[in-house]
Amino acid sequence: MKLSPRDATGYFARPEPDKTGILIYGGDAMRVALKRQQMLAALLGPNAEEEMRLTRMPAGGLRKDPAQLLDAVKAVGFFPGIRAVFVEDANDQAAPAILAALDEWQPGDAQIVVTGGQLKATSKLRKGFEGHRNAYAVGIYDDPPSRAEIERILGEASIRDVPGDSMSALTDIANDIGPGDFSRMIEKLALYKHGDSSQLTLEDIEAVAPQSTEAALDDVLNVVAEGRSGEIGPLIRRLQSQGTNAVTLCIGATRHFRTLYTCASHPGGASQGIGRLRPPLYGKRRDRVLRQAQGWGVDRLETALTLLTDTDLQLRSAGQTAPALALMERALIRLAMLSRAR
Repeated sequence: MKLSPRDATGYFARPEPDKTGILIYGGDAMRVALKRQQMLAALLGPNAEEEMRLTRMPAGGLRKDPAQLLDAVKAVGFFPGIRAVFVEDANDQAAPAILAALDEWQPGDAQIVVTGGQLKATSKLRKGFEGHRNAYAVGIYDDPPSRAEIERILGEASIRDVPGDSMSALTDIANDIGPGDFSRMIEKLALYKHGDSSQLTLEDIEAVAPQSTEAALDDVLNVVAEGRSGEIGPLIRRLQSQGTNAVTLCIGATRHFRTLYTCASHPGGASQGIGRLRPPLYGKRRDRVLRQAQGWGVDRLETALTLLTDTDLQLRSAGQTAPALALMERALIRLAMLSRAR
């Protein structure tokens, strides 16, 4: 049987112990693995590995020894409780052994849990599970996590007092990074909040949010927008050591100053304009961007965007011979000085 994404969410949380098995497939191996982990934990409980109620095997080995799957499914365990056999990275080459085990399955046997990549609708393996009356097939797609999914992950990490602004920030982060990175971030957040029963704040989230070259880029752009020209050089060297080139820096600067211009040019003022940004900004970052937009004003922001456009064209010019990062650093210093002009 084929499970819809909505029905699959409920099934992964409360799998049926009397089913023959399930096929979980999709193009993102991390998303598939996380759903498989959730399903097996809910089906078998926390001690399945220690009690030898979970058997793992790679699908590649089934070509040489197809009988090993059925043997594992029929094996009698030493401990009471539900058993499962997990077959990883399956494709149609492993289909004969897996489908044969599905046909031979009897009540009391171990459940057959299979994961695979992006299987086509014509896949023998996928069609075998979809057509089986007591087994399920679930496709995992690269959709952003729903609010319910994020709440489930937070609940498993014992993070429950989450106000609306913090949930919105977590949703934005979950949409920007991969599911594995988001799960690891929530694990760090749980450790960070261990023993702290207060509400989850935006500052808590910022303390554990993934850091990357974008964080260093934000540092440079904030320094420029706030007129601290003396700090630009060291930050440029830091970005250079991380592999950031001048064109990337120019694009980032242009994006930042366009954001400021969007806020400052709103008919209701920057305080209303910042509320129209998508994705929205929260917490200290929102306050900082608002102060920058109000400090610059529309006219100087137009001048800044013109300077950045000219610099971008110069960087991309075929006749350009000067060091690109030096040109970009000079442009950023000019912007920082412009921010202090009155």
